[in-house]
Amino acid sequence: MRYRGEEALGLVETIGLVPALKAADEMLKAANVELISYENIGSTLVTVMIKGDIAAVEASVATGAEAAEAIGKLTAHNVMPRPISYVGDIVSVHDIDR
Repeated sequence: MRYRGEEALGLVETIGLVPALKAADEMLKAANVELISYENIGSTLVTVMIKGDIAAVEASVATGAEAAEAIGKLTAHNVMPRPISYVGDIVSVHDIDR
């Protein structure tokens, strides 16, 4: 899914794929958000990115971060209320197509 900065952006970064998948699952179940992409750096860092309205993204990122930390290592999480459109070019490199 191509992200253009029109909505809030949520990110959860973990060490390893399993906590990232758990975070993604919980984030998508927690509120009305959409999965944009993921980034896998080597075999270690995995970042999951979502979009939606600010309240939904904040709730989803909090839920996802908690879920990831419960089963693995959470390295970072962040919510950007409305990033500039150039951020969309960065996070859409590995966009998820439905």
